[in-house]
Amino acid sequence: MTVAYFDCFAGISGDMTIGALLGAGVSFPDLRAELSKLKLKGYGLKQSRVLRNGISAFRFDVQVTGPARPASERNPVTPRRAHLKGRGLEGSPWHGHLTGEHTHRSLDEILEMIETSKLNSGAKILSQKIFRRLGEAEAKVHDVPIQQVHFHEVGAVDSIVDIVGSAVCLDWLGFKRIISSPINVGSGFIDCEHGKLPVPGPAAVELLKGIPIYSAGPEVELTTPTGAAIISTVASEYRRMKDFQSTSVGYGAGSREVEGFPNVLRVFVGEETSVPEGDDGRELEIVHVIEANIDDMNPQIYGYFVEKAMAAGALDVYITAVQMKKNRPGQCLSVICDPSKLDALTRLVFAETTTIGLRIQKAHRRVLDRSLVTLETRFGQVRVKVARLNGSVLNAMPEFADCQRLAEENAIPLKEVLAEASAKIRTLKL
Repeated sequence: MTVAYFDCFAGISGDMTIGALLGAGVSFPDLRAELSKLKLKGYGLKQSRVLRNGISAFRFDVQVTGPARPASERNPVTPRRAHLKGRGLEGSPWHGHLTGEHTHRSLDEILEMIETSKLNSGAKILSQKIFRRLGEAEAKVHDVPIQQVHFHEVGAVDSIVDIVGSAVCLDWLGFKRIISSPINVGSGFIDCEHGKLPVPGPAAVELLKGIPIYSAGPEVELTTPTGAAIISTVASEYRRMKDFQSTSVGYGAGSREVEGFPNVLRVFVGEETSVPEGDDGRELEIVHVIEANIDDMNPQIYGYFVEKAMAAGALDVYITAVQMKKNRPGQCLSVICDPSKLDALTRLVFAETTTIGLRIQKAHRRVLDRSLVTLETRFGQVRVKVARLNGSVLNAMPEFADCQRLAEENAIPLKEVLAEASAKIRTLKL
């Protein structure tokens, strides 16, 4: 199973992503041929080899035909991402209004351009997903409906090529899973038409919610909104590299060489060496288990916490009675979550409970394939959760919430609705 590990020690941007994937094995002529399937003009593509702090890396450059960019508006690390006049806040390609001087593209226009192209379906779906995520973040940051998000013409060409190009590369390489390191976002301030803004900028912050980030190195913008949109869409886990056997590696260069700092994105391609599989050959899911022993909390809080944790993305929350030190009765609170939710749920446990320490363990989870079907009973409709293994039905259970609702609506005992639903399930051909 081929896995990619994005090592974002110098942040991430769209051009760095494509450069690293070119280094990982994508053919530049093939990428250019795929991008030509878009009905997009006004740009050229260039690939080169450059050195970044002594590291040889691929440089992918989108040469947009348009107004020259003043040197004062360029970022020392990623100039075409950071300060292009008219591109909106923190270097994003968003622009909030139309003027007679420039043309703009709406998010819907960009999505339609991608949809009507002759790109492979996998590249289409992924690039549209990334663009929607970027558009949603920009809409929230600027407090406008997503339908009003527009991209300045120059910025739109840049972003379209970077996002669609990244999707083309990822689709071509066919990674089963993508993992990312914690992301270096940079620091300091950037200049835009609205004045100075802190790094990371608002759109990048919105896109990277729930993802581990840090700041190190030069005081510049290292992670752009485009890069944040790409990695937050494609990565399923964010952690330091572990149990990984690399078969190749690609380096994608940022726009400029910064003295004493390797301005590159590194992508490892290989296999995870300790991911077990079930007897059906499918990889077991990786989850984290957060646990805390508590003996001093008002028991009324537990129910409230369970609701908060499930709303925050926990896979399961449960409480077990335990006997603690000094013979005190207590409760063991357990929260199961995806790796991407670990930090957010850890903070929630500390904020909402009285514990002062946690245990966090990695575990492997296996789940059956599940689907919902609806059946008619004499009391009303009930959804049934059907669980299968290798296509064979192992369990079929009525949704308790539906049965409870029907019991209340019909003013009958809940056990009668459950019995009716169970009897109906036995007559279904699942």
